[in-house]
Amino acid sequence: QVQLVESGGGLVQPGGSLSLSCAASGFIVSSTGMRWVRQAPGKGLEWVSDITQGGRTTYANNVKGRFTISRDNAKNTLALQMNSLRPEDTAVYYCAALGKKGQGTQVTVSS
Repeated sequence: QVQLVESGGGLVQPGGSLSLSCAASGFIVSSTGMRWVRQAPGKGLEWVSDITQGGRTTYANNVKGRFTISRDNAKNTLALQMNSLRPEDTAVYYCAALGKKGQGTQVTVSS
């Protein structure tokens, strides 16, 4: 069955970088669109970025130019490179595909 396992979160200072990874099983990442979403404390799920089956990427306005979504077909993983992080990026980050999402990984941006 479809399983998604996120990793790479942690505590980082404002302006820093983190790279998130999502290991997929039960399907091939290049066969479908995938996305990253996040949930900040006390708030609902927020869309962050999509990558289509064809590799087209889109981003929320508040992360555009700072975050990069990508796929590693050889490893069957999805990644999110996050640069110039801000305190408002603090959230649990989830990857999602085929109606499923993983357990999430915590990202905290704080000095």
